[in-house]
Amino acid sequence: MTWDEYEQWRDGTTSKTAQWYFDRNLFLVRDMSWAGISHAEVKDLFILLISLWYMAHPNQKARSFSGGLLERSGLQAAAPDLLLYVGEGAPRWKSGETRRIDLEQWRVPNLVGEISDTTLASDLHEMKEIYAAIGVPEYWMIDIQGKRVLMFVLEGKRYRQVEASTVMVGLTGVLLEEALGRWEQEEGIEIGNWFMQQISRSGEIC
Repeated sequence: MTWDEYEQWRDGTTSKTAQWYFDRNLFLVRDMSWAGISHAEVKDLFILLISLWYMAHPNQKARSFSGGLLERSGLQAAAPDLLLYVGEGAPRWKSGETRRIDLEQWRVPNLVGEISDTTLASDLHEMKEIYAAIGVPEYWMIDIQGKRVLMFVLEGKRYRQVEASTVMVGLTGVLLEEALGRWEQEEGIEIGNWFMQQISRSGEIC
């Protein structure tokens, strides 16, 4: 598919119930007319955990645009489940401008993530390649069924798996996996309270 064809599809009525990704004429579409219960709940849980992290670190500025569409005209497009800008230079919409995040106008986000329920293979391969091509410094893949949180840091043009975030310094995949493991037995607020206790322990690296 060419970029012009992609734009026609993006702006058409059939695109409104799908999640799509574009990388140099490779076009991937997922039927997202509705999100599964597990996907929706785990996505909300991770948005909550990220929010709580920054509440505990008020000296750091961060803005979430989860589900927002990233585009670099003619090259890439993606709408990650988690999308985070840290520090200055986050997008701000003005009347009359596109509602998409134009990467010719704004810098790339610091972190993106995909919630994997039925899309594990794609998120570990095609999606990882697309985000590397966009230049996103850190990528998370949250495997619902496997209760795993895989973190990847961009080195050159490829991602390397790491044990701890370089964007949210001190936050480990192990801690997030423990939070994910509690998800089926506990409510989100209970997990949030537990998470805050873990990250607020004096002198402890999470």
